[in-house]
Amino acid sequence: MKGLAANLILKEKIKTTQARAKELRTLIDCLISCAKKGDLARRRLIAGFLPAGAAKKLIKEVAPRYQGRAGGCTRIIKIGRRMSDGAEMVYIEFVK
Repeated sequence: MKGLAANLILKEKIKTTQARAKELRTLIDCLISCAKKGDLARRRLIAGFLPAGAAKKLIKEVAPRYQGRAGGCTRIIKIGRRMSDGAEMVYIEFVK
């Protein structure tokens, strides 16, 4: 999940399975709400969880966009089933 969260923060839109996206949504919303508070303890918590580049982008760019928003910072868009195993594939992205 850490890798998916870091990739979503850096790329702002990723393609994954529906089950992973639903789990990732709760994690990302929690990280954004921590980053919105912005005190030193929360910054260190985020820096310990994410790689340096993703943590910096989350605190400096992503979290200020959602300052007035209470939650629901991500969107899941269904794109169909994967050919090999039939898993439901989705795009997960940040709401503009």
